[in-house]
Amino acid sequence: MQLYSELDKNIKYFETLFANCGDMVARKFPIGASLTRHAYIMYFDGMIDRQIVEASVLPKLMASAQKMPESFFHAPLDLLATLKEGGMTTADLREESDMDAIAKAVMAGDTVLMTDGAANAVLVATKGFPNRGVPETNTEVVVQGSNEAFSEVMRINTALVRRRIKDVKLKVKQMQVGRRTVTDIALCYLDDVVRHEVLERAIKRIQNIDIDGILSCGALEEFIEEDYQSPFPQTQITERPDKAASAILEGRIAILVDGAPMVILIPAVIDSFFQSADDYSQRWEIMSLARLLRFASAFFALALPGLYIAITTFHPNMLPMMLAFKMAAARESIPFPAVLEVLIMEFAFELLREAGIRLPRPVGSSIGIIGGLIVGEAAVSAGIVSPIVVIIVALTGIASFAVPSYSLVAAFRLAKFLIIALSAALGLLGFWIALLLLLIHLASLKSFGLPYLFPFAAGDVNGFTDFKDSLFRLPIIFMKKRPIYANPSQRIRLNTDKLGNPRKKE
Repeated sequence: MQLYSELDKNIKYFETLFANCGDMVARKFPIGASLTRHAYIMYFDGMIDRQIVEASVLPKLMASAQKMPESFFHAPLDLLATLKEGGMTTADLREESDMDAIAKAVMAGDTVLMTDGAANAVLVATKGFPNRGVPETNTEVVVQGSNEAFSEVMRINTALVRRRIKDVKLKVKQMQVGRRTVTDIALCYLDDVVRHEVLERAIKRIQNIDIDGILSCGALEEFIEEDYQSPFPQTQITERPDKAASAILEGRIAILVDGAPMVILIPAVIDSFFQSADDYSQRWEIMSLARLLRFASAFFALALPGLYIAITTFHPNMLPMMLAFKMAAARESIPFPAVLEVLIMEFAFELLREAGIRLPRPVGSSIGIIGGLIVGEAAVSAGIVSPIVVIIVALTGIASFAVPSYSLVAAFRLAKFLIIALSAALGLLGFWIALLLLLIHLASLKSFGLPYLFPFAAGDVNGFTDFKDSLFRLPIIFMKKRPIYANPSQRIRLNTDKLGNPRKKE
């Protein structure tokens, strides 16, 4: 619906539209030397930066009533243009004639100016919602490196990315999703490095979302994944601007959701979930060992309880004799089978994990540690579980904390129970069947066209160069090519011709 040229009709429409909105600020005031012409300004209190409105918009408009001669306002259509050019000192202005677009702009934090005789309105960018500024990281803490984290305000997040990548090829494509929330979404990418087929696929999937509201990265993630029924994440979520900037340099796309302090990175293969920002700020030898430990920890977090059940229940002869005797002695007074022991302790530890997350931060860490010790000791003393089961479950929990990605750990926590069930039913045969089913499922997944198990599967597509930053991390000087995410024409990222051999130069 288009704006009327009569100001009173426009005022009546918007007053009806925003009826019972106590936070709406609207004012009609005279313009011109004779005070016979009028303008109308409206905005939502709390959504705008009052300093911009009170310093750059309102004073200039009110001063125009005294300083501008009436001859400036003899043509109705010139009034809006006159105020736009001479009555406001802000640079971010645009005209709009569609009433729905004007209403959405006001709800997004813009200030709207309408005048007599003009079928257009001026939208002044005055967004200034309450926010935390630039917070510190909470979930992806590093020993060395930046402590900045993304905020809930999308414009702050785009600035954090642009501060790290000062390249004209860095593009920020903005979109809106949600019929009622009209959530702003931005795709950040390097225009010459990104794979355009991946970009087009991401844009199409976002455009096809028809829902009343998107309020978090997780909700958007479900819509753009290839297989939303899989517990394994096919997109990577991070709170670190440096990690997002690094991903963009590799040819990936960072999706920013207004109101969410996290960023979605696409595509994402399983190897990317084991990489941490610390990997590139410390010595490569140490971080290669840490990378190997993460992969080993992922296996233990997934398979250790099932392996224990399979061996103790079906294949105790695989254990050394002294260890088997000690385990048998420890389990002599236990009234439950091994599988039920493990399930009891797994349930208790999962409960403690959730309680530690939901409780206030000063209390949560204490509950996780002290609660685990008390529950484990009490269960052993009561003869409900054996000490070895407490050790197995504790090692499983510790191993899960060593994996950098919380979403991948959550998938392992779920898959762990499948392995426990099949191991309890079929022993080692069931254990290997469960791992095989899990491997088949992972091999069937794709992330925006890329194999989920890359580079461990189809690594030859990129000449096996991605193995240099997978199970271990080679020195950066050896990683001359970008990963598989990048456009093939922009695969080279390091020019070593000028480096030569520094020792010879010295």
